[in-house]
Amino acid sequence: MTEILFLLLSLLMILASAEVFTNGVESLGRRLSLSQAVVGSILAAVGTALPETILPFVAILMHGGDAAKSIGVGAILGAPFMLSTLALFLVGISVAVSFFRKKREFELLVEAPSLKRDLLFFIALYGAAILLPLFVRGHIVIALLLVAGYLVYAYRTFTGESEDIMHAQELYLRKLISLGRRQEKGAGDSPEGHGPERLFLILFQVMAALGLMVGGAHVFVGSIEKLSASWGMSPLLFALLVAPIATELPEKFNSVTWTLKGKDTLAMGNITGAMVFQSTFPVSVGLLFTEWNLSGLGILSAVLALSSALVMIAEIHFRGRISPWSLLTGGLLYLVYVAAILLSH
Repeated sequence: MTEILFLLLSLLMILASAEVFTNGVESLGRRLSLSQAVVGSILAAVGTALPETILPFVAILMHGGDAAKSIGVGAILGAPFMLSTLALFLVGISVAVSFFRKKREFELLVEAPSLKRDLLFFIALYGAAILLPLFVRGHIVIALLLVAGYLVYAYRTFTGESEDIMHAQELYLRKLISLGRRQEKGAGDSPEGHGPERLFLILFQVMAALGLMVGGAHVFVGSIEKLSASWGMSPLLFALLVAPIATELPEKFNSVTWTLKGKDTLAMGNITGAMVFQSTFPVSVGLLFTEWNLSGLGILSAVLALSSALVMIAEIHFRGRISPWSLLTGGLLYLVYVAAILLSH
């Protein structure tokens, strides 16, 4: 009963933190005059992806040993897979829920060029990470290629055409401070007219929310792990199925929050930008410090992740837009992976 309570509380903690984080990131984008593509695909994506990349770094570089390296490689491969399947599926579900509540149309209003850029870089870089080691012996060359590829992607995102953040709510932290100090009504409503203190408040809120999200995710994982053990679930199945879902919770809930608000470009960019990041820097660590001999479920997860991206690229190419149906196929691809795990164990 205690673990169920911790599970629910950690979930609420993640949800609340996601709302505060998205508010802070939007305010930061507005304050720095950044585009939606930069805010979603770079700031939010890297911000939420960095904490979970610690797992493979720690497993591979600090613990060492074959078992630790296997865990690290599994975490590296699990991130882009979960993002490209389950996370996108949740965005599709969010659109469907809003549609049935008559809050929006059953469509995604995204900047197609920005989304296409993210997906093309992901397919190229992650595909290279999977295929090139089969033919090229020098892993360091591939690792440098991936890092260089991400830098090119970041440059293209910063310089590409994208709309600015037009409607950012007032920073929640400033509202709280204003309420506490009983400031005059309307003071500080404009996000553009504040000096360094305003920027400090934004950064503090973003970092605090991110810390709470990561903390909530860790509590969530711990509770699920104990419940799984009490229900007789195999530790291996937990590591393959449950833990990867929890580690990607920040991206999932951030994107769901943005989707429910109708900010689809930010929602999709948060996921696809994280996919590009996760397919470069963490993979480079795997290439440099492990044998990187992929097989079985590892290759399957990569193939499914790339397949999900190809489905979306195909729709953008032929229809000039992306529909929720393409995102919902991510759920089917995830079920294929689950079935493969269950059949192999």
